[in-house]
Amino acid sequence: MSVNAGSSHTPSNQGRVQLGDREFQDFRDYLQTIAGIDLGHNKQYLVATRIRRILIDYECASLSALTVLIKSPANREVRQKVIDAMTTNETFWFRDNYPFEYLKKNLLPEVVGASKGNRMRIWSAACSSGQEPYSLSVIVEEYIRATLGVSSLPLEIVATDLSSEILNNAKRGEYDRLSITRGLSEPRLRDFFEHPQEDCWRVKPNIKQRVIFKPLNLQESFVLLGKFDIVFCRNVLIYFSSDLKYDILKRIHGTLKRGGYLFLGSSESLAGASDLFEMIHCSPGVVYRAK
Repeated sequence: MSVNAGSSHTPSNQGRVQLGDREFQDFRDYLQTIAGIDLGHNKQYLVATRIRRILIDYECASLSALTVLIKSPANREVRQKVIDAMTTNETFWFRDNYPFEYLKKNLLPEVVGASKGNRMRIWSAACSSGQEPYSLSVIVEEYIRATLGVSSLPLEIVATDLSSEILNNAKRGEYDRLSITRGLSEPRLRDFFEHPQEDCWRVKPNIKQRVIFKPLNLQESFVLLGKFDIVFCRNVLIYFSSDLKYDILKRIHGTLKRGGYLFLGSSESLAGASDLFEMIHCSPGVVYRAK
C-alpha cells in the first residue's frame, strides 16, 4: 500500500529527480541523525538516483515530502527503505585477503591458546550481505582442519548491520553467480557451499551455524553485544564524521577483551583513537590491539 505524503502528483517514471539545495540539506541532516551517514555537500546526484524508486512507490512529489514522511514515527517501513537505499552494500569474499590470512596464521592460534577452552567471539560490524562473516567462518573451519588435536572450536561470530533488508538476505546464505565469484576461489566454493539450483549457491550448515546476525545501528550502544576477542569493522567508518568515528572506535574498544584485536578497512585509520590501540604491522596491512 502506498503512503500519500500530501502531494497532488507523483514523480514521472521518466526523467531525472531535481533536488533543491535546502531540501537536500534537510534530508542530509536527517540521514546523519538516524544513521550517522555523512553524505557530504555534493551528493545530490547520488541521492536522486537511489531514492527515485521510493519517491514513486510512496507517491512523494519531492525529496522534501519524503523527508517529512520518514520523520514520522509511524512510517518505520519507508524510513528503513531509505536507509537501505542510501547504505552502500558493496562487499567481497575475503576482501583484501590479509586480515583473513593473519587471522588464521597468527590470531586464532593466540586466541585459542589464551581462551583455555572458553568460548571465543568475533564481531563483524556492518556485515552487509554476509560475505565477511561467512568468510571468517570458512577461515575458522580451515584452521580446525589444519591443526592437529583440534576437532572443533567454541567460537561465535556476531554479524551486525544497519539494513534489515540486507541482513535478511545474509541470513539465508544464498548467492547468485555474480556475487559468489567475487573473491571466492574454486576450492573454497566446492568445500563450503552447496549448489541446489542453477544460479544459486548456499553456505553449508557447518559454516553457517557459527554466525549470528543482529540488526545494529553503530550510533547505538554496544553493551548488549557482550565482549569480543576480535572485531572486524571495515570500510564503514569512512562514511561517518570525525567525531562519530572516534565515538564508535571508543565504544568498540569497550567491547574488546584486554589485548583484543581490531581490523579496519585498508583506507581507514584510528581517527584520533590511537591512545586506545597499539598498531601491529601484518605486512601488507595492519591490525590494532586494544591497550
